[in-house]
Amino acid sequence: MRIVRYLNSDDKPQFGWAHQFKVGPIEGDPFGEYRRLEASLAIEELKLLAPVAPGKIICLGRNYAAHAAEHDAEVPEIPLIFLKPPSAVIGHNEKILLPQQSRRVEHEAELVVVIGRHGRRIKSDEAMKYVFGYTAGNDVTARDLQMSDAQWTRGKGFDTFCALGPWIETEFDPADAIVTCHVNGDLKQMASTRDMVFDIPRQISFISSVMTLEPGDIIMTGTPAGVSPLSPGDVVEVTIDGIGNLRNPVQSET
Repeated sequence: MRIVRYLNSDDKPQFGWAHQFKVGPIEGDPFGEYRRLEASLAIEELKLLAPVAPGKIICLGRNYAAHAAEHDAEVPEIPLIFLKPPSAVIGHNEKILLPQQSRRVEHEAELVVVIGRHGRRIKSDEAMKYVFGYTAGNDVTARDLQMSDAQWTRGKGFDTFCALGPWIETEFDPADAIVTCHVNGDLKQMASTRDMVFDIPRQISFISSVMTLEPGDIIMTGTPAGVSPLSPGDVVEVTIDGIGNLRNPVQSET
């Protein structure tokens, strides 16, 4: 099932479910008890929001060996995790803003895991039971600031630096899915999720040994090689086979 968030007629966020080109409202909590209403709304007429409003955004660094290599960095021996602030989240077709502080902002296409259950110290062989679904993400990064700072919070944390969407796919096999990124139609990144250094069960187990995972939290699972700078006027698209296409235009912050 595809889960969306959109602005309803009262301009309030509303969960819904999508079937083909129609959307129906969801009554209740999609992470708990809910009821699906008739899918009668045309999806192209809705203002789609990020499909989840995460409490925590946990990211994996250097989780594709080729991406680590393109930055002359070693592959970590254990998962390298960092956080992005929830204020960085934007949805499909929303603008990525290039901050004045940075001279090099880059895209990072990623498969995103959406957590569906409360969990702490989760075993790897139980980890997939805690997954609600998956979406596409762009871990936008001010690379010059990331490299100049001892920690990555500034380079990763600007508003609009966490694009998510267009929906959550609850029926998806993450074992061997192709992740691609195009900028202005030109292919920049392409890899299979099978190339991850640490697979999703290992990620969930490791992260939950550090912090409690809650419904709606997300894990950005790392980016393949091929990251490149973004410029005003660009359009960046992250596509994951079996999920869909996340599109965001780029402009300078005023």
